[in-house]
Amino acid sequence: MAREAYADLSTPAVIIDLDIMEANIAAMAQRLRSSGIQHRPHSKSHKSAAVARRQLAAGAVGITTAKLSEAEALAAAGIHKLLIAYPIVGEDKLRRLAALHQQAELIVTVDSLIAAEGLARVGRESGRPLRVLVEIDGGLHRGGRQPGDDTVSFARLVSDMQGLELCGLMGYFGAIYRESSEQGFRSAVQREAQCMREMAASLRAAGLPAEIISTGSSPSGLYCEELTGVTEVRAGNYVFFDASGVAMGLAREEDCALRVIATVVSTPMPGYATIDAGTKTLTSDKAHHREGFGMIVGQPDLRIESLNEEHGFVRYPPNQAELKVGDRMEIIPNHACVLPNLCDRVAGVRQGKLEEWIVIDARGCVD
Repeated sequence: MAREAYADLSTPAVIIDLDIMEANIAAMAQRLRSSGIQHRPHSKSHKSAAVARRQLAAGAVGITTAKLSEAEALAAAGIHKLLIAYPIVGEDKLRRLAALHQQAELIVTVDSLIAAEGLARVGRESGRPLRVLVEIDGGLHRGGRQPGDDTVSFARLVSDMQGLELCGLMGYFGAIYRESSEQGFRSAVQREAQCMREMAASLRAAGLPAEIISTGSSPSGLYCEELTGVTEVRAGNYVFFDASGVAMGLAREEDCALRVIATVVSTPMPGYATIDAGTKTLTSDKAHHREGFGMIVGQPDLRIESLNEEHGFVRYPPNQAELKVGDRMEIIPNHACVLPNLCDRVAGVRQGKLEEWIVIDARGCVD
């Protein structure tokens, strides 16, 4: 059950254990520093300037965002070194990018000629070249140029465009989340590094700049000693971890900083309980390599079997556990990154007590 100190919070309450989060930030920063790799953490996991400032204080060289609107929100909150790791397509977004280019130190990724031409126009009209990374398809086929001649040919076109400053390459190798063993993760990270290293060498051989070789995820950050030739990692989920990470062996329960406090609101029959956290709190995301909709801390016999919008259905052996109306429980969500986007603010707690409200500056920023 959740600690009594959380009785002051109205449930369902999304909380961040500040001690755990700060330990995660420090550990990743030290791990990457020991391997000579810079960190540009992804903000999609927290969407908060307060958390980003902690990451920058720990040595991050900048912050990554998924969308232009996230970058706008963080810039408005005082975070100015930003990588937008998403295609910028459309005149409306180019106008907004031009305004943001005047306020922040931007890097933008690109993988199409149409997008590159729009970005080049922003750079020319501003009088200051826009820094760009060519995205490589890391195997998910959601975007990026194909490794090999396709990447080099496209990078040459980008480099020749007035208004753009080619800085290097970006890749995302999301298939790593299919792994579940240390050797599987290490092998995946080695393949990731080899691809990026070979493409960087190809760019340099063609006389093209490859100052920044940006790759990584939280799993590859955890195995960064295998990232030979990579200059920076964009880990995001590591700041919180979650039930997926625990199931994959990347984290322990005590490493999970983002949690949900929920209250039992009904016990319709033995072995059945309903909590006040449903899909609008925990989301409907499933976990990698585990069933259910979150881990109930300290209660392995309890399982969140299904969710409605405002209800969570907990099942348990009635001869091994007992829940009563009014009981509280602490839940580690399946996928921590989606929960902050549902909140205006999250309770930052330390030693079981509320210390600060963490504003989610980029909540709802999906364009």
